[in-house]
Amino acid sequence: MSEADFAIPVSVITAGKLRRYHGVSWVRQLLDIPTTLSNIRDMFLVFVGIVQSLWMLLRWRPDVVFTKGGFVCLPMGIAAHVLKIPLVIHDSDAHPGLTNRILARWARYIATGAPLDNYSYPESRARYTGIPIDLSFVPLDGDQIREARGDIGFPDASRPLIVVTGGGLGARRVNQAMLRIAQRLVSDGASVFHITGQNEFDACEKQAPDSVHYKLVPFVSRDMARILGSADVVVARAGATTIQELASLGAAVVLVPNPMLTGGHQLKNAAVYETADAALIVDEKTLSTEPTQLYAAITLLLSDERRRRELGKNLHQFARPDAALDVARLVVDAATTGKGA
Repeated sequence: MSEADFAIPVSVITAGKLRRYHGVSWVRQLLDIPTTLSNIRDMFLVFVGIVQSLWMLLRWRPDVVFTKGGFVCLPMGIAAHVLKIPLVIHDSDAHPGLTNRILARWARYIATGAPLDNYSYPESRARYTGIPIDLSFVPLDGDQIREARGDIGFPDASRPLIVVTGGGLGARRVNQAMLRIAQRLVSDGASVFHITGQNEFDACEKQAPDSVHYKLVPFVSRDMARILGSADVVVARAGATTIQELASLGAAVVLVPNPMLTGGHQLKNAAVYETADAALIVDEKTLSTEPTQLYAAITLLLSDERRRRELGKNLHQFARPDAALDVARLVVDAATTGKGA
């Protein structure tokens, strides 16, 4: 996906979110006074955001509004409905978020990141498009893999490579589990490229093994497709976009979903691919006491090339290289076929 060759204006609205935590009862959350007060305040922020959105849309007079989910989209989506402007929404996760569940009733089209049988959206308006990602996420051949491994600093490109990533800010339990099994993996003959996240790097650096076969970095700002594509095994969170990128690579993946996020959406994302035999899943809650579970999953794949290929092939079936074009077509169609509901 290339960058736009023109400036894109950005405007800001006020928005509020409903703080909910997966696995925590509503009673317990209501008794958490700071959280309850924040939720009450944010109800007013949503109202302010709706007024701001109405004013913006009245000034701009757009032919269509496209929203990507998340609480910031709710005021704009409601304003589009009030003004009868066609609305197109996109849902990346296998479990619809609250904002999209609200806006779906008015949307002309609903694009989804996972197959439609994971949603309760009306089939007449829902389209399985996948998630738009950078077009650099394509499988690498042998020479490209060896070159990529050399470029990121590994002296022996023949050693199997494990890439670990927990997102931009990091995933503490994943990081700590990896550090506890790091020396064993290196001693087994593997190389490890460990992306800790900005917030976790300093603490992880003190515990990392001193080896040329173990690279620790806080963040990757470029060539992520080459790094992931050069791995024999990838350990990652179960964010929808990350999984789509790995699907495009046909990677062998161990997913460690975050169990605390609202709606348990990473757990539900992971379940889709586990059911399709497209990824191995490790329960994060067990990592602090049993990091060997992660070691077992990784070494299982490293020792079985056939299994790696099978997982990668199954995951690759979820790749949607034309996702951006398919979403754009829905947006254009909604804009050219009349006013919204």
